[in-house]
Amino acid sequence: MPSRNAPSPGNHPIPAGASAPGTRAAPFTVADLNALAREMLEARFSSVYLVGELSNFKAHGSGHWYFSLKDDRAQVGAAMFRYANRQVRFKPADGMKVLVRGSVGLYEPRGQYQVVIETMEPRGLGELQAAYEQMRDRLRAEGLFEESRKRPLPPLPRCIGVATSPTGAAVRDILRVLERRGADLRVLVAPCRVQGREAAAEIVEAIRMLDAHPEVQVIIAGRGGGSLEDLWPFNEEQVARAIVASKTPVVSAVGHEVDYTISDFAADVRAATPSAAAEMVLRSRDELAARIRHAASGLVRSVRLLLGDRRARAEQAGRSKALSNVQSRLRESLQTVDDLEGRLGRAVGAVLDGARGRHGLLEQRLSPRSLKAEVGSKRERLRGVRQAIDRGTLARLTASRERLGRAAGMLSGLSPLAVLERGYSICHDAGTGSVIREAEARLQDCRVKVRLWKGSLHCLVTKVEKASGG
Repeated sequence: MPSRNAPSPGNHPIPAGASAPGTRAAPFTVADLNALAREMLEARFSSVYLVGELSNFKAHGSGHWYFSLKDDRAQVGAAMFRYANRQVRFKPADGMKVLVRGSVGLYEPRGQYQVVIETMEPRGLGELQAAYEQMRDRLRAEGLFEESRKRPLPPLPRCIGVATSPTGAAVRDILRVLERRGADLRVLVAPCRVQGREAAAEIVEAIRMLDAHPEVQVIIAGRGGGSLEDLWPFNEEQVARAIVASKTPVVSAVGHEVDYTISDFAADVRAATPSAAAEMVLRSRDELAARIRHAASGLVRSVRLLLGDRRARAEQAGRSKALSNVQSRLRESLQTVDDLEGRLGRAVGAVLDGARGRHGLLEQRLSPRSLKAEVGSKRERLRGVRQAIDRGTLARLTASRERLGRAAGMLSGLSPLAVLERGYSICHDAGTGSVIREAEARLQDCRVKVRLWKGSLHCLVTKVEKASGG
């Protein structure tokens, strides 16, 4: 039993001569006791950290979570309300060990002691890392990362789409590599934020815009390095699904060499850095030339081996008396093969010359003078369009004003007030207010109201004269 000095609910002072609450003379009600216990618990344990294992976890339809925290010796009830649990980035489950912060209180209707949780994170593992691993495992189980669904990059793309921040280092690195590679191509940048809460939705929209563009042959989506929090938009499920849904091959270029995101697993190709992504999608001029030379050399070797085999067979056939009559034809065929070999060499040279010419054209197009001239031309076209819009708007506004003036004049001519202004009047029945259109005997000695252009007359009918013939 509480002592005579026990505080009353609410810590109100005890009047002189009154019995202390909780004594035989002034017993507590159950509600008073629970309220006092709740106040004492909340005052003593307003903010505590607690580690334990989740048990009996239940996500209520209201959005609140109810569960128990336990260890090998005891357990305590806990609640985490919607305003707090929507900040948790991983999915709690029974058996998971967590570190929580909250206040200790008492649910008065049931007298149940509990902890009201404000924050929660897995014990020994960061919250974002746990969310990342759960997302990765779930999407992998769905088959989103299967190698069989990934597509090869186009060998010589003419148009590349880039989904990234227009002000970040990533886009500058990509453009620098592409310019150094010296290719005749277009680069379309779909600007989007790559950090923060709204970034994931903007990245998804940028990928969809580039995928819908008819000229884009490959998409680079990425950003520079950073912390796990900075890179988190590329770990969002909606971004991974947008990459998988894209009909255009996607290269994920997020972070630095050691950084891996969900987007890296979902993309058709993963690049360690944005610069590496640019190198992947566009082979350098020297590399292309080397590949062409290698292919040409292989082709020439194959043709020469084939020719040697044919010569040997022809010489063997020429030594045969039975086939001596076809020697002239064989010599002609050998000469034709030699001619084809020469034409093949010239064709390979033409291909190399064409590659060099395209490189020179790209250098010319990317020169500051050419870019400045093109910007000036576009600016002049924009100025002409603006002037045309201004002239068209002014003409339509003038025509609309004229139509409005004509309509106002017609409306004024049809107005009853205009008729009254010309000397006519309208006669109303003083009792009902209805318009009197003809003289009737019933109007004898009745009062009528005659409306004029300015003012009205209240009259008494002394005589009724019907229209002749009426």
